Amino acid sequence: MNESGKVAKMNTKVANVIEKDAILPERISTGVSGLEEILGGGFIPQGAYLVRGAPGSGKTMLGLHFLTAGTQKGEQCLFITLGETEQQIRKNAASLGFDLQGVSFLDLSPSPEFFTEDQSYDIFHPAEVEREPITRKIIEQVVAIRPRRVFLDALTQFRYLSTDQLEFHKQAFSFLRYLRESGATVVFSSDSSPEAPDDDLQFMSDGIIQLECSDMERRLFVTKMRGSSFRMGHHTFRLTARGMEVSPILVPDSLHEGKAPVVSGEMIASDIPELDALLHGGLDQGSTTVLTGPSGVGKTTVGVQFMRASASRQERAALYIFEEGLESLLRRCEAINLPIRPLIDNGWLKIVPIEPLSFTADEFSSLICRDVEESNVRLVMIDSVAGYNMSLRGKDLVSHLHALTRYLKSKGVSTILVNELEALSGDFHISEIGISYLADDIIFLRYLELNGELRKAMGVIKKRVGDFEKTLRELEITPDGLKLGAPMTRLRGLLSSRAQLI
Repeated sequence: MNESGKVAKMNTKVANVIEKDAILPERISTGVSGLEEILGGGFIPQGAYLVRGAPGSGKTMLGLHFLTAGTQKGEQCLFITLGETEQQIRKNAASLGFDLQGVSFLDLSPSPEFFTEDQSYDIFHPAEVEREPITRKIIEQVVAIRPRRVFLDALTQFRYLSTDQLEFHKQAFSFLRYLRESGATVVFSSDSSPEAPDDDLQFMSDGIIQLECSDMERRLFVTKMRGSSFRMGHHTFRLTARGMEVSPILVPDSLHEGKAPVVSGEMIASDIPELDALLHGGLDQGSTTVLTGPSGVGKTTVGVQFMRASASRQERAALYIFEEGLESLLRRCEAINLPIRPLIDNGWLKIVPIEPLSFTADEFSSLICRDVEESNVRLVMIDSVAGYNMSLRGKDLVSHLHALTRYLKSKGVSTILVNELEALSGDFHISEIGISYLADDIIFLRYLELNGELRKAMGVIKKRVGDFEKTLRELEITPDGLKLGAPMTRLRGLLSSRAQLI
């Protein structure tokens, strides 16, 4: 290779490194796991990030997470407060379990003596009287400890140290630049109002995190992240006794990263020969199955049969129940010779009762994601879609289910969705809420009246991979378990309102 060729090859390597660094820059942990995911790994070093929100929305708590994440790595961290005192902040932080022992404080909040002592200027003091000593304290503290992380609560308080808006803008921009060039990554909050908006701070920040509160839930969204992509949308978060917990929305495109879903070609058998024959072997690994039918027809029982069989093969399964208590389900399963308690005790089967009004859709999705990622769950069942819909609180059910099932499919996890139909009889339809397109497999259960008796039948109407029986089988739930009869080849009209034997 000649010299020019070597130079060209070297330039190509350098360009590849630069491009890789541009895509995956070094990150600074925020201390909040869900927020890390939204921001693509955390903050970019030596950036300045604005946290906006109403009083009580969680701005200070996010700052505490940010600082304590730094002290755990041995970094110098500085909390600059212009509102609450250091004593108040440490007391509140300790009640939430934050260890601020390694955090330095610069307390610029007004002292009690300001009101009790005779000052040389009125309470509405000229800005220039206060600005110089405060600036000097900040510089002295920064020079003394050389912080790698700074949380400033709140930068808008500096507005009162400026004679006009232009001066505040220059001072705030200069201050943030000074901290960044000193090697610090800065998170700062704002106390904005219609009378004193923080639009100027939004322009000078490298990223903006907005916190919102409502009667139903708390939401977080990112509107800006300079030099990086981020996950769009409104993400649910909670302020708990453990601090801030963020549940990012699922976005299928960001989860797949251009890769095809994991497909193993394996089958999930029910261990009931007739049911497996109906499906020509069972459910496909990594598929989404909809079990649909009216109330009481046996949907949950059929789904639990697949869960038990999977867990018995030491493949972890998780069942999320919205409409029934755990003990009620266990007793019902034991009454029909479907014992699952031993599988729960040894950890192969997990049953999680969900109170719909206590969970948001994002929190529920995050719960499933944790079980898949941390416990290697391979089969998920949601009982039922109607209960899950309650946790959405008016949001679009289909889009949330689409994202969740796409995520599970990308991980090679199989999903069973229990869908309840309101009508006990009448013309056949799969779903009343438009989720049939999500399904790889559709198993339907129906009541039928034959010879004066109310009976049940099961059939398969769709199986994306492989073939299935085109006939129906009678289903019985007995003290000895599930029983499926032989194919009902003489039955006609089950998909209409008039079923009859010929």
